[in-house]
Amino acid sequence: MTSKRSILVTGATGQQGGAVARALLSRGHRVKALTRKPDSDAARQLTAAGAEVVAGDLADAASVVKAAKDVDTMFLMGNSYEAGLEEETRQGILAADAAKAAGIGHLIYSSVADADKQTGIPHFESKYLVEQHVRQLGIPYTISAPVAFMENAVAPWSIGTLSQGIHAFAMPPKRVLQLVALADIGAFVATLAERREQVFGKRFDFAGDELSGEEQAKILSEAIGLPIRYQEIPIDAARQQSEDAALMFEWFDRVGYDVDIAALHRQFPEVRWHGFADWARAFNWGASGMRGES
Repeated sequence: MTSKRSILVTGATGQQGGAVARALLSRGHRVKALTRKPDSDAARQLTAAGAEVVAGDLADAASVVKAAKDVDTMFLMGNSYEAGLEEETRQGILAADAAKAAGIGHLIYSSVADADKQTGIPHFESKYLVEQHVRQLGIPYTISAPVAFMENAVAPWSIGTLSQGIHAFAMPPKRVLQLVALADIGAFVATLAERREQVFGKRFDFAGDELSGEEQAKILSEAIGLPIRYQEIPIDAARQQSEDAALMFEWFDRVGYDVDIAALHRQFPEVRWHGFADWARAFNWGASGMRGES
C-alpha cells in the first residue's frame, strides 16, 4: 500500500489540473486545490469530491507559499492560453520558487512532450523555460510531459464541425499523431506522486495511443453512431487563427511526438491507459449535443 500524500494542485479547476485532483482523490490522497475562482462550479465539485479548495494565484507568490506550507508534494502547471506565453513562464518560475520557499518535498511540473527538443513552438518553449528553472532549484522534481489531448476532438473549437459530421485538423489525413486522455494524465501524475524518490530528477513524455486523423474519424463514427469524415484544415487557415498553433501543426507533420508507447505502458502499469477507441466509447456524446445510437 502506497503511503498517502498531501498534494497542492494548481490549475485545479481546469481540465488537466481537475483530472489530476480527481485521480489523487480517488486514490485516497489529501488534495489542496489552488484556484483563482474558489466560488466556481468546478471548485464546488472539487470540494464535494473531498478536496480542500484554497484561493490563490500563481502570479502571487505569497498565496502559493501559504497554500504549500503543509503539503509534501505540489503539481504545478501554467496556462499560456489564458496568461500569454511570457506571463506563463514568469508565473511558473515564481510558483516554483514559492514551492522551494515552502519546503515542498516533490515538485511535479507539467510541461509538454518534446519541449526539451528545440521545437521552436512558442507554447512549448515557454514551458521549457520553466523546466530549466525547476531543474536548477535544488529541490526534488519530476517533469510530466503529455502529448496532445484526446479531448481536443471535443474542444469548443472542434465540437461545432464534429456535430456536422467532420473531424477537422490541420494535418494530412494519414499522418499519425500521439494522443493521451485527460484521465490518464491525472492517473500518471498520481503515480509520479506515489513513486516519489524513484522519479526524482526525471522527465517523462507520455502518450496513450497513436493514430491518424482518418483513423480517429472512423473510431468517432463508431462511438457516436453517426458518420464522421476527416477533413484537413489548410495550414494557412490555421495560421490566420494562430501562428503558434500553425508552427505546432507543421512540427507535428514534419517531426511529431515519439513516445515509445509500449515501453512506457509496461513501465507504468498502474495507469489504466486508454486507447482512443476506449476514450471515445466512454465519452458522454449525448451531453455534448451529439446525437447517435451509442
